[in-house]
Parts: sequence; C-alpha cells; structure tokens
Amino acid sequence: MSNTNQDPRFVSKLTKKTLALILAGGRGSRLQHLTMWRTKPSVPFGGKFRIIDFPLSNCINSGIRQIGVLTQYKAHSLILHMQRGWSFLRGEFGEFVELLPAQQRVEDNWYTGTADAIYQNLDILRNHDPDYVLVLAGDHIYRMDYGTMIAEHVETNADMTVGCIEIDLETAKEYGVMAVDEEHRVLEFKEKPAQPKSIPGREGTALASMGIYVFNTQFLYDQLIKDADNIDSSHDFGKDIIPSVIGDYRVMAYAFRDPKSGKQAYWRDVGTIDAFWKANQELIGVTPELNLYDKSWPIWTYQEQLPPAKFIFDDDTRRGMAVDSMVSGGCIISGSVVRHSLLFSNVRLNSFSLVEDSVVLPDVDIGRHCKIKKAIIDHGCKIPAQTVIGEDPELDAKRFHVSPGGVVLVTADMMGQVLNYVR
Repeated sequence: MSNTNQDPRFVSKLTKKTLALILAGGRGSRLQHLTMWRTKPSVPFGGKFRIIDFPLSNCINSGIRQIGVLTQYKAHSLILHMQRGWSFLRGEFGEFVELLPAQQRVEDNWYTGTADAIYQNLDILRNHDPDYVLVLAGDHIYRMDYGTMIAEHVETNADMTVGCIEIDLETAKEYGVMAVDEEHRVLEFKEKPAQPKSIPGREGTALASMGIYVFNTQFLYDQLIKDADNIDSSHDFGKDIIPSVIGDYRVMAYAFRDPKSGKQAYWRDVGTIDAFWKANQELIGVTPELNLYDKSWPIWTYQEQLPPAKFIFDDDTRRGMAVDSMVSGGCIISGSVVRHSLLFSNVRLNSFSLVEDSVVLPDVDIGRHCKIKKAIIDHGCKIPAQTVIGEDPELDAKRFHVSPGGVVLVTADMMGQVLNYVR
C-alpha cells in the first residue's frame, strides 16, 4: 500500500489508464420469458434502471471513462438504451462508451465464449492501448469502486486479479470457486464444481468469482491468443483461461467487502426469476442493503421525460394509494391499492384492483377488479379486468410461468398480445 500513501493520485492515474470491457451478450435463459426478446443486461431493474446500468455506473463513479460493451444476443433494446442514456461522455477528453457487437472480425464465428468475445476485438483494444483491462459481467447488481481493486492488483504485482465474494456451498455450485493461500494468491479454480471446497477455517463457506477480472494488458493479449489456438478450449475465462494460468503466473483474489464495515458487500446475481423478484423486493425495505438514494454513488441511466406519479380517488371503497412501495414516473394509481410492490414507469392501475408483493415493468395496464400477488408483470402487458394472479398456483401454471419459489411471471406473449417492441 506504500504507493497509495506516497501519491494521492495513485488510484486515479491507474483508472485513467484502464479500459473496462462489459460482457453483455448473454441470453440469460434462467430468466425465462424475460429474456425472450432482450438480452439479460437490458432487463429492467429497480423501478427505472437496467441491469447493465450498475456496472456502467460503477465504472463512471470509479473514474473509468473508457468502456467497451460487448453485445450479441437480441441486443436491440440494449443498444437503444446505450444510445439514449450513455452517450454523454466526451470523446475529445478520451472518454467513450463503445458498443462492440459480434461481427466476425477474426473468423466466420460469432462470440463462442467470454474469452473469445474479447479475442475477436483485440485490434480495437490495441488501438486504445490501455495499461490495464477490467473485464466485467454485465448482469449483476452491486456498487463497487473498481479503483481499489485495480490498485491492489498493481501493489501485489499480479498478472491477473479475480474479484470474489463469500457464499454458501450450495450456492457456490453455480459459480467459479477458488482456493487461495495466506496472501490471497489463487491456487485452484473450478467452474461450477459439484462439491465446492470450504475456505480453510470457514466451514460451509466458499470463495466464488464475481466474473470481475483485472489484467495487465499484454498478459491478457498473450493468454487470449494462446487460448484461441487451442482447439480443445471452450474459450471461456472461468473454464479455460483462469485454470491455465494459476500455476505459472501470479493470479490474485480480491475480496469484495464494504469499505466501512469490512463485511461482505452487497452483490446480487439476478439470473433466475426468484432472484430477480427478491432483489427488486429488497429495494422496498426501510433500510435496504442497496441504497439507490445514496448521492455519493449515483446509478446513472436513461431518464425518460415523464410526469410525476399520480394517485386519484379517496373514497372508502375506491382509494388510490401505495404503501411500502416504489412507484416511478408516469404511473397512475386510479382508485386501487399497491402494497409492497415496485412499479416501473407508465404503469396504469385501474379502479378496485389490488397489487401486492409484485414487480410491474414499464407500460403495463391493469384493468378493474384485478388481484395480483407475488408476480412479475413484463413490459407492455394489458391485464384484463377481473384477472386474478397469484392465488391459484395450478391455474397460474396453465396460463403463465410459475417459478420454484412461487413467483408468477406474466408476459405479453403469454397473454396472446403482440408488442411491436419490448423495452
């Protein structure tokens, strides 16, 4: 840590020389119909944001202003969002957010893995000539100062640094799990192991990769070229690159912790319907772990120009109200009740209806006398009058998708409705 003490601008100099690459081409099939017409990073989250807004905002707040977003699967809504909300950086200052779609720059293949996606853009990376490359997953919800991680990467003389969190062994089966020594050097890395190993002295807890990597640039280039020449490789960072380098190079683990408390910091993989519903519901709490109202670390997004939310009628049997809820701009709650729910923009709730424990995405219209509980209603749905969702699991399963946790996912396709464009 001596470099930091000697130069107060140590971290800012590092972030200025860092290029961030956000992998945003994944389909996210575990999110079921939410990703039928959009890639996972463009799925709405938190009332007004997209999932990708969180790693993008982390970059901006960390002082990283050179960013590439790699897209592939059904990227139209993501590309529109990027154009509308992330075009404010100034090119004359060396700042940019570039879209890097799969375009067969090297061979006649689309991106075949996370490592291949970056390999196919090596000419673009060389043109930008960064000192460090920060590779990020575009589909997780968290707030993180990447500058601290990059500084530790430099101070530990690492070739590669892997961001990691502590999770229980059952959850760890879905992640890359690593073993480290006393100085946090990675000794072993296994992708989605059937029997994850516990951290020494921490029985029942594993060290899992967040899908966040810092590389010395030339080291990254060398490993990507070597991997591309390996016909037996799946060209993935977790499955191929990391296991191949931990024996011969200095690969370090960076523990993601809250800088004030030292405890495990907030990080959510919203890759399933239950996880997506739960993470949105957490935001409604009195003091949620993820504080969207923290002015010191704002989450940036495309801000649609909308009127304020409106609540109308105040009769005993017809009162427009929302309790323990978050309601976005453009919403009209007309003589209905919203409880412990999160409403995105332009939602209309007509009289005598009730919405509880639900997440309602933009441009949804809910008819009169509806009862909706523990549901996710996708963009643009028109819910007919007197519809009941969330009370009869068997009936819901015939019409919609019901998750293992009992969350009912409703999309326009399921309702037999055709949308010209899914946000």
